[in-house]
Amino acid sequence: MSVEAGLASSAARLADLILAAVHREYPSHIVHWLGSDADVRPPRELTPAFYGSYDWHSCVHGHWALARLARLHAGEPFAAGARAALGKTLTEEKIAGECAYLDVPQRAGFERPYGVAWLLQLASELREWNDPDAVTWRATLAPLEAIARRSIASWLPKLPWPVRSGVHAQTALSLCLVLDWARVARDREIEQLVERRAREWFTSDIAAPIAYEPSGNDFLSPALGEADLMRRALDPHAFADWLTSFLPDLDGAPARKWLKPVTSPDPSDGQLAHLDGLNLSRAWMLEGIASALPASDPRRRVLESASKAHAEVGLAAVSGEHYAGAHWLGSYAVYYLTRRGIPDPRT
Repeated sequence: MSVEAGLASSAARLADLILAAVHREYPSHIVHWLGSDADVRPPRELTPAFYGSYDWHSCVHGHWALARLARLHAGEPFAAGARAALGKTLTEEKIAGECAYLDVPQRAGFERPYGVAWLLQLASELREWNDPDAVTWRATLAPLEAIARRSIASWLPKLPWPVRSGVHAQTALSLCLVLDWARVARDREIEQLVERRAREWFTSDIAAPIAYEPSGNDFLSPALGEADLMRRALDPHAFADWLTSFLPDLDGAPARKWLKPVTSPDPSDGQLAHLDGLNLSRAWMLEGIASALPASDPRRRVLESASKAHAEVGLAAVSGEHYAGAHWLGSYAVYYLTRRGIPDPRT
């Protein structure tokens, strides 16, 4: 099934799955700095826009996914529900509440980098959407977008080493999202900062330790996340050469073992459900890496084949059966199916 056909057949189901979560307050998992008893409040009062979907970052990328689906499928019946959800969330009062929460100095690191990066992706989606409501929502979100931008700008120069984990703290995935936002927003300062830090950290990396992947609760691949960032930060020729050193034998037995889709042993467990998301993030990273190589490069066949295998398993796991995955996997499916982060050759 083509990406276009897969999205057309899945978009309504994914929208329904995401809509069922974005304004669902409980169950909730919050990481919340308290200065006094007065800070003990329910999620909808702490972060009045993004209180649903179990946690802040999932709620943010759930709204991103709704905006993307509504933008790409404006004529579909589900688009009205997606727009209504965005309108309910992106009000001046609620975004002012978010800004007040994040502007507390002791919360300077709140949801950084992962949630902050997804907030910038939401802003990016609204910037690209030529629609009167989207223009209004973009203006409403702008103060929070500015706080997110400031968070990245103040933190990234100080980070001594990248975080090479397979979960939220991973530096590479977040910088992919931030860099794509910076290019849409034409924020040359952040674009250059991300590119410089990526090259400083990763240019000399060789022989990625793929035998160490995955960890038991990964939803991101450290090696593929790094390569997906470097294809954004380097010109195509330099990236092809870098990839030769970083992943020197993509067709060898160790790489074939590494590039097999994984299976969650218990999708009802919040940590083990991460593995279903790993298939989806690997799928989009593999496809993105392949897209940056010349058409004649034999590695494209290996990468594209692995991407399709991961997508098949990952998409099959996206359901509403267990909220542990249902509150966030739909967004990852939308990211893959809409080829977000991959330049359109037609433009």
